[in-house]
Amino acid sequence: MALTITPLTPAFGAEIAGIDAAKALRDAAFRPIRDAFEEYSVILLRDQGFDDASQIAFSKHFGPLEISISANPAGGTHFARQSNVDMTSGGIIAKDDRRMRYQLGNYLWHTDSSFKPVPALCSLLSAREVPPEGGNTEFASMRAAHAALPAETRRKLEGLVAVHSLAYSRARVDPTVLTPNQRQEVPAVRQTMVRSNPVNGRNAIFIGAHASHVEGWPLAEGRQFIAELMAFATQPRFTYSHRWRPGDIVIWDNRAVLHRATAYDTVKYRRLMQRTTVAGDGPTVADPLVPADQVAEMYASVGVPA
Repeated sequence: MALTITPLTPAFGAEIAGIDAAKALRDAAFRPIRDAFEEYSVILLRDQGFDDASQIAFSKHFGPLEISISANPAGGTHFARQSNVDMTSGGIIAKDDRRMRYQLGNYLWHTDSSFKPVPALCSLLSAREVPPEGGNTEFASMRAAHAALPAETRRKLEGLVAVHSLAYSRARVDPTVLTPNQRQEVPAVRQTMVRSNPVNGRNAIFIGAHASHVEGWPLAEGRQFIAELMAFATQPRFTYSHRWRPGDIVIWDNRAVLHRATAYDTVKYRRLMQRTTVAGDGPTVADPLVPADQVAEMYASVGVPA
């Protein structure tokens, strides 16, 4: 079967057919996937049937893998698990369990690992078990949104830096879901608000749920500006909603798209998704870490315990 590339939307995203990703481990076979990734930002491969070992091997072709933070249900491994399945007992995790409360943050538009000094290059999410209804993953092209911004807004964005924090974004859902030690594991960082793709030079807005405010602006003013950018960038013309099938793997460019989970009945249905995350090449600003004494107001504003 010949390799084919079919766009998912007019703005971004593509499905690649005719390739067995688990066997695309030589440079010549992997090259079309990497080229499509740079061009389309979101890549869908159907009927792949990855297990953990083959997903890790394939993911490493994009670069070195991150280790997930301790708050994630698969913390300390190469996986960040999006699931209501207890991997020890095989049963469904209770809705009030900390692991499920932590995952509520996934329902906010975000880009993976922007709360780290070196934000992620890409994420690869494979569908192991999917519910018969609900549980889509939605994507928004921040590259298409940037291109469509009024020229005045694009000029306003130039040179701006935002403060990103996992404690901030998770506190918007549940201020107690991270322990003090987990908050210390991921201190607040600075990220540029516009990122340029090094291959094709296309710019993307770089924000999301982890972005608390604009550095150097009053807190409320910076948050209002980020909220306006988010509302603009997540219009239907810039988004794609993926309905999962078992065996799917979706690869997305964290430099150029936001994503979010959507609801499903976590009591009635099982859902098991395994995500590998590829580390980025370096920080987006010279000094990414935010001094601890400058984050108190941000934490207090969302009820993070002192």
